[in-house]
Amino acid sequence: QVQLVESGGGLVRTGGSLRLSCVVSGRSFRDLIMGWYRQAPGKQRELVARINSGDGGGTNYADSVKGRFTISRANAESTVYLQMNSLKPEDTALYYCNRVDFWYSWGQGTQVTVSS
Repeated sequence: QVQLVESGGGLVRTGGSLRLSCVVSGRSFRDLIMGWYRQAPGKQRELVARINSGDGGGTNYADSVKGRFTISRANAESTVYLQMNSLKPEDTALYYCNRVDFWYSWGQGTQVTVSS
């Protein structure tokens, strides 16, 4: 059974940074197209960043985070990261990782709260 475990969230002030991690267990990781999603209270879950499979995976970002967030992966550690800089209050949400082309059962997520 595939498990997704997110970590690294916290409370930061506007302009601060956080680095989220997601460890994937239960299957091979290298060939997965991975994404970071977020869900704010009262809103739908949205995909904010994605990274293609392999070593030099291409990346894509939602317009709202472009230039501030960077997604990366460490295949040897079955881990996908999200470096978040210049955080804004509107980035406050529960952050999850999952595949982009097929969803496994969602993990518990990691809470990111940005104070103004």
